[in-house]
Amino acid sequence: MGSMFRSEEVALVQLLLPTAAAYTCVSQLGELGLVEFRDLNASVSAFQRRFVVDVRRCEELEKTFTFLKEEVQRAGLTLPPPEGALPAPPPRELLRIQEETDRLAQELRDVRGNQQALRAQLHQLQLHSAVLDQSHGPPMAAAHTEGPSSERTPLLPTARGPHADLKVNFVAGAVEPYKAAALERLLWRACRGFLIASFRETEGQLEDPVTGEPATWMTFVISYWGEQIGQKIRKITDCFHCHVFPYLEQEEARRGVLQQLQQQSQELQEVLGETERFLSQVLGRVQQLLPPGQVQIRKMKAVYLALNQCSVSTTHKCLIAEVWCATRDLPTLQQALQDGSSEEGVSAVAHRIPCRDMPPTLVRTNRFTASFQGIVDAYGVGRYREVNPAPYTIITFPFLFAVMFGDVGHGLLMFLFALAMVLTENRPSVKAAQNEIWQTFFGGRYLLLLMGLFSVYTGFIYNECFSRATTIFPSGWSVAAMANQSGWSDKYLSQHPMLTLNPNITGVFLGPYPFGIDPIWSLATNHLSFLNSFKMKMSVILGVTHMAFGVFLGIFNHMHFGQAHRLLLETLPELIFLLGLFGYLVFLIVYKWLRESAASASTAPSILIHFINMFLFAQSPTNQPLFHGQEVVQYVLVVLALATVPILLLGTPLYLLRQHRRRNTQRRPAGREDKDSDKLLASSDASSTSVNSWNADEEKAGIPGDEEEAEFVPSEVFMHQAIHTIEFCLGCISNTASYLRLWALSLAHAQLSEVLWAMVMRIGLGMGREMGMAAVVLVPVFAAFAVLTVAILLVMEGLSAFLHALRLHWVEFQNKFYSGTGYKLSPFTFTVDNE
Repeated sequence: MGSMFRSEEVALVQLLLPTAAAYTCVSQLGELGLVEFRDLNASVSAFQRRFVVDVRRCEELEKTFTFLKEEVQRAGLTLPPPEGALPAPPPRELLRIQEETDRLAQELRDVRGNQQALRAQLHQLQLHSAVLDQSHGPPMAAAHTEGPSSERTPLLPTARGPHADLKVNFVAGAVEPYKAAALERLLWRACRGFLIASFRETEGQLEDPVTGEPATWMTFVISYWGEQIGQKIRKITDCFHCHVFPYLEQEEARRGVLQQLQQQSQELQEVLGETERFLSQVLGRVQQLLPPGQVQIRKMKAVYLALNQCSVSTTHKCLIAEVWCATRDLPTLQQALQDGSSEEGVSAVAHRIPCRDMPPTLVRTNRFTASFQGIVDAYGVGRYREVNPAPYTIITFPFLFAVMFGDVGHGLLMFLFALAMVLTENRPSVKAAQNEIWQTFFGGRYLLLLMGLFSVYTGFIYNECFSRATTIFPSGWSVAAMANQSGWSDKYLSQHPMLTLNPNITGVFLGPYPFGIDPIWSLATNHLSFLNSFKMKMSVILGVTHMAFGVFLGIFNHMHFGQAHRLLLETLPELIFLLGLFGYLVFLIVYKWLRESAASASTAPSILIHFINMFLFAQSPTNQPLFHGQEVVQYVLVVLALATVPILLLGTPLYLLRQHRRRNTQRRPAGREDKDSDKLLASSDASSTSVNSWNADEEKAGIPGDEEEAEFVPSEVFMHQAIHTIEFCLGCISNTASYLRLWALSLAHAQLSEVLWAMVMRIGLGMGREMGMAAVVLVPVFAAFAVLTVAILLVMEGLSAFLHALRLHWVEFQNKFYSGTGYKLSPFTFTVDNE
């Protein structure tokens, strides 16, 4: 947690990896996840790198694994998770894994192909059997029953003449039901009625050989005369992709064929069953091979991709890599390299090297801090060694959210929802949920937990629980004392439905409520006016305090980066401007609260008029000052605030310009020999520093050397400072007004809660007076109240308050000290963060 307040120190390390041990060393680094590789071959195409062949082999294996995974899922099976931590396999194991995987994939393809062929053949036999089994009967049978012989006479007399040799032919088959009507219509129109067709639906459903789903078919038998009609019928059935089967004229012959088809179907089903059993065995081997194989090949591919970022030494005996690594992890890095190269007899070397580039930002997080760090990083990753706002966001973000969402009941529901996710966070089913909305809530479970907890706290301050006030302590107002001493009569009470409590009468106002808002205010007609005044002033106090804290945090950035001049020329004027104007407004609010009492509230001076007169250098005779010498203090503060503007605008540019000119005057031209000797000494110093620099602090955010050696352009410096000055001075006004959203959102949430209670629960409670009737009515009423509370007040209002709190942190707070122009350290690691 020490690195939460500021990003960790990161060093640029050069690795000298022996060629024989490079793979093992990089694999060890991947298991640890400590370093980020720099691409030393950025100018080289991906197809021309050293290990591109190995990467392609891994990609081919991944394609094969994808095919095997699809086949397992097609069979309705699941892949078990890999057991234990599997290291990246040695390079010599790649060929064995590839051969075993290809053999298993080919075997699976053959078995699956045989299964598909057997299913298609069985489907054809079943369709043929269905066609013969249907009792269409030949429409033009030439038989006549005489006596007990069961022979049939022809329906038409024996043809004589030129058409005596024509024979009745048959076309039988099966077609999908949705094609049957169109097929029958087209046959009738094309053949002009010179046929007789019979269509019937199969009694049972047949399994589709491709999808495996049961389907119904339509069988048909068509009788016709003439070869030309037969050709037309065959062409039409081919166009409709009909399954056409031979259809014998004699019924006994058809029965014999049907028996043969049934026998073949039984034999084919037995063969198909054996094939499916063998397929299940192959899939079982795939389930054993695939999970560890996928993990190992992914690691191997990642190692080769990392090795492709390394350059080759001139002797081709080692690979040179440059990595970013946290300083505290350098001993672990060295130990990992020694372990990875010990088997080869040549140890890998790691040493720090100087770098002029800004190092990446590394902030270590855990389950609790990850969501808060994510809020900060969504605005922008901090510069190297810049103050990190995340530790303060842990408190300020839930609190500002709770100011807008304050309600004990709503906060308690949010807290319990988040607590349930926290308590079940280690369950695999909870982590494996694929719903995107659920993953969003689960990732921010600790943020929701604090948001709900703070909302309960502010709900007690507002004294609101589902918009209802609760009486925890006795009220500070006494109605009995007012009634006894004011002489209220029955006639007076009947004529005045609204009564006023006068705090100047003894015993009416007993003192402030111990904690939060007095519950008697929920019965007052001026309840909304009172809360508006309280919440508006509270928003100003919180806003000015939040912004001043942001400016104060900028001091640590200036001190760490060695920019002491900014403390006097930027931070001090900013604090004087902010606190001299709006800090004084906060002082007036607090002073008035402490000075004025309920008895003198009617004659208390207006803070708003005093603040307006402060800028106008005017006085109001009707508005009395809060303290002696108030006008002088206000005039001095305005003059000081205005005086800080030119300092803020010109101080830093003039200082930098003076420093630049001083450096130019101190430079002395030197001869070529002096330059050469300086270069030689510098190179020797750099080499000695790179060897013995494990504890050196060479990489520092901001890189003062870069600022000194960079080209100084006065116009750009003045322009940037002018933009900063205008943004800060105008931002102090607009940002203070922006914090009034705390008041507006809190008011909106309270009024929505009140409306929901009045329009739903109050009507439901008033509908039934009897016990049974009230119970029956309250069931749907409470259900509607619960649904609307969750949908509107928790989800919609909660999201609105969340977004406004997010804006207050990004725009009003973080821009006072946080630049967010860095980039994250992306370590080379094999692990996947599921938190």
